[in-house]
Amino acid sequence: MDTLLQGLLEQHGVTRQIERHRVLELWPEIVGQQLAEVTRVKGLDEAALFVEVRSSAWLNELSMMKDAFLERVNERLEDAPIERIVFVLAETA
Repeated sequence: MDTLLQGLLEQHGVTRQIERHRVLELWPEIVGQQLAEVTRVKGLDEAALFVEVRSSAWLNELSMMKDAFLERVNERLEDAPIERIVFVLAETA
């Protein structure tokens, strides 16, 4: 029964998406404390990681470094790589 369910979840990509969600907890470790303080993982949409950034200056800086971050993320998520990272400016209330 477990094998059948596991096969069904893998067939529909659920297992892969669950593995990708590990990045939510790994993000601070991947980017380091300083960047973790100015960013927040907002979520995942299929194979894209959305990261909220505190200021436009940080948004510009991190956008230029997104390939390096993508590589570091995918080193941790070997079986479920993310295809792109999208940095967005945090909304202020």
